[in-house]
Amino acid sequence: MIRRYRQTKIVATLGPASGEPDMMEKLFQAGVDVFRMNFSHGTHKDHKKNLKTARELEKKFDRPISILADLQGPKLRIGKFKEGKIELTVGMVFRFDMNDQEGDEKRVHLPHPEVIEALDVGSDILLDDGKVRARVTKKGKDYLQTEVISGQYLSNNKGFNVPGVILPLPALTEKDEADLEAALDMGVDWIAQSFVQRAEDVIYAKNLIGERAALMAKIEKPSAVESIDDILKHVDGIMVARGDLGVELPPEKVPVIQKQLVYKSRKSGKPVIVATQMLESMIENASPTRAEASDVATAVFDGADAVMLSAETAVGKYPTEAVSMMDRICQSTEADAHYRRLTEANAPDAKNDSSDAITVSAVHVAKDIEAAAIVNYTTTGSTTLRTARQRPEGPILCLTQNEATARRVMMSYGVRAQHIVDVNNFAETVEKAVSYTKTSGYSQKGDKIVLTAGVPFGVSGTTNVLRIADID
Repeated sequence: MIRRYRQTKIVATLGPASGEPDMMEKLFQAGVDVFRMNFSHGTHKDHKKNLKTARELEKKFDRPISILADLQGPKLRIGKFKEGKIELTVGMVFRFDMNDQEGDEKRVHLPHPEVIEALDVGSDILLDDGKVRARVTKKGKDYLQTEVISGQYLSNNKGFNVPGVILPLPALTEKDEADLEAALDMGVDWIAQSFVQRAEDVIYAKNLIGERAALMAKIEKPSAVESIDDILKHVDGIMVARGDLGVELPPEKVPVIQKQLVYKSRKSGKPVIVATQMLESMIENASPTRAEASDVATAVFDGADAVMLSAETAVGKYPTEAVSMMDRICQSTEADAHYRRLTEANAPDAKNDSSDAITVSAVHVAKDIEAAAIVNYTTTGSTTLRTARQRPEGPILCLTQNEATARRVMMSYGVRAQHIVDVNNFAETVEKAVSYTKTSGYSQKGDKIVLTAGVPFGVSGTTNVLRIADID
């Protein structure tokens, strides 16, 4: 059995550099808790193979692994150029239109009439992740005439963003809906919805998913930041996707927004991932920059449930080294006394709910008696999420007879889950908790654990028992 010595989880993206069974096992052993399958790339066959590998690793190491399927979303792109790319100069006039002919130094195809309709004179368009900025100076029925504000080159199929504008785009594209059904049929644990703009987008996705998986909203649009309170009501978690968010917002605002989003998500008791460019230089180099190491540590200090690697593990030269480095940064940060003071100072108050009161009490009792672990017996995972919301110093052990629950809660801060099948009453739960903490190395003779459960036993939403058990 593999034991993690940190509370913050690590999400790693699978791709050409990491999609083989041997490499997935190495990544898991190096510290991966959640595998991300990026449906912007790869085939359904590829993703199904990777999920099968993850399930085999679960059995081999007796530890649930969470699988996150990340949908592409309505990615906006321009068309192609006759020469592949063009050179830009500040002040030049450039046109985006509905003509599907290859572009030149004067114009290019914009295959999104809804964007032309939504933009006005004075609106800015950002292209190629913000490297190019153009401002709309004239608008027609099927074109936008712009003035180039910044940028040197523009090439085929570059993505574009329109900051400050809510576009009339579908919550899920046709590709997304096909990918969603495929992912759910495979048995993924989480669905990440890209380019969410408002609560209605996630409500639509949630209705399609039902109870088959948990839903995570990727926050990468300013409109989603503004609507975050409403979005959080309808999702199971969020991802702070700083790539596109950093394109549409001034860079100096992103760190503050990251902190706000992490706090709001923690307060709501829903896991939050901080993602994008965390150890970017490790795509090519065996070690990160000092700034990147600090960036990961900042996400941990902010209280994130998980930090994510993207291209570093998907296509990078040093995937296992990137995971190991992230693991060490998380451990080092969590060991700092200032981290613990910040975490406890930002602990949310108990909600007006008896189950939450029991959970908060369990965290306080565990601290007072220096318990080896907090153990939750739960069906849906809600008790474990409440516990993770408090960010206790020790491990949170989730015992559940629901295999899907065991996998989903692995996304959350400090949670170690175990799927159990032979527990019929509260006394057996205590026995199982004592046995599991001993065999997994979380407790030893003379320790104490704090256990929460519900009576009547096995009924969802009835956490009302707190017990201290001795390890003998």
